[in-house]
Amino acid sequence: MLFENDTIAAIATALGEGGIAVIRVSGPQAIEKVDQLYAGKESLQQTPTHTVRYGYMVHPETEERIDEVLVTVMRAPRTFTREDVVEISCHGGLIPVQVTLKALLSVGIRLAEPGEFTKRAFLNGRIDLSQAEAVMDLIRAKTDRAAKVANQQAEGRLSKLIQQLREEIVETLAHLAVNVDYPEYDAEVMTSQFLQERCKYIIGHIDELLQTARQGKILREGIATAIIGRPNVGKSSLMNVLTQENKAIVTDIPGTTRDVLEEYVNVRGIPLKLLDTAGIRETEDLVEQIGVERSRQALERADLVLLVLNQAEELQEEDRRLLEQVKHVTAIVIMNKMDLPGKCSMEEVRSSISEHTPVITTSLKEEKGIHQLEEAISALFFSGKVAMADSTYVSNARHIHLLEEAQKSIQDVLNGIELGMPLDLVEIDLKNAWQYLGEVIGDAVAEDLIDQIFSQFCLGK
Repeated sequence: MLFENDTIAAIATALGEGGIAVIRVSGPQAIEKVDQLYAGKESLQQTPTHTVRYGYMVHPETEERIDEVLVTVMRAPRTFTREDVVEISCHGGLIPVQVTLKALLSVGIRLAEPGEFTKRAFLNGRIDLSQAEAVMDLIRAKTDRAAKVANQQAEGRLSKLIQQLREEIVETLAHLAVNVDYPEYDAEVMTSQFLQERCKYIIGHIDELLQTARQGKILREGIATAIIGRPNVGKSSLMNVLTQENKAIVTDIPGTTRDVLEEYVNVRGIPLKLLDTAGIRETEDLVEQIGVERSRQALERADLVLLVLNQAEELQEEDRRLLEQVKHVTAIVIMNKMDLPGKCSMEEVRSSISEHTPVITTSLKEEKGIHQLEEAISALFFSGKVAMADSTYVSNARHIHLLEEAQKSIQDVLNGIELGMPLDLVEIDLKNAWQYLGEVIGDAVAEDLIDQIFSQFCLGK
């Protein structure tokens, strides 16, 4: 069922030890049900909205105190879900919060499904679907820039632009309908030129949004970055320097890393999903062979490849094979161990790779050259900088697909005009564009899609 008008509850904070844990309750009986378990100076049902009360949660049967709490009462419609909401702040830790939740469920409150609070906010008209999805993007943000993009979308910046484009299409459809259905009226004539101008205006704005898609998707999902190279050239050292932690074992023994290590790092506001791979080489060690194969798979799915070479040694055949592999992908070559005398031929390295592939010299042992590496990464994906802070990003794959479909439908309108198609047939493509844009913000969206989107949320949100 898409929506049930009952009362739900869930733990809104992460499970584990902490100072405070919060349980959120929402629904028409939220205040009444929580009041059955609350012991304080004043009944919650008599409490004004947006007021915090101090008291205790008690067991519904034994009346034994469960925990000392602060209870916040928020009455509809001035709440996140536009329903009555009660938030119970109890002591952090597994036992107090679980016992409190169990007591709430015993008086007829249902355990919320993942994302059900945000789902109710959407279904009750407080936010649209793109804003709801931005809530999850904000929770999952890996950098401050990603959080800023999600915040802007949650505030409705993308929604406002989509609504404006839909209004343009509706106005165009209205002129077109008068021209097609009531030609005897002296209305503004829908000429081909007028229709072309409107369509080009709409396509231009959709194109502006899609131009932000690559950067937006990077900020939302991160850059899958594979660190490759033959054994003992400094791959694990690079991982440790970027993460500022000893995530990988660093020794002089080749083949120490046997598997692919993953870690997110923040490089100038850009999230990098680092994949520290096993050294790619021919080996008789069965375990290392598995690691090498996984390294090759990581290389294939990476958005960015950091190839580490040892500039204190001459190029090996394995180095040459790796240089050939990265020739046609987005990569940065890192010439490590600059603190030692150089023996590697820079001319051979540069002649083996694309002219657009940056070559950075580092001493990871002394943490030198990291600034230049960060500059190179930023330049490759953001032309040296992220777009202006007030730019509206499109970062969600679903939104990108729908915008592309809307753009295609508008282009079909222009193609139809050039081919001299009847206006009533052109009108179909224009309506399709309006429909696709509506799906971005949740108008006329399928019930199963709504369920699928909100099932990805965490409990309590």
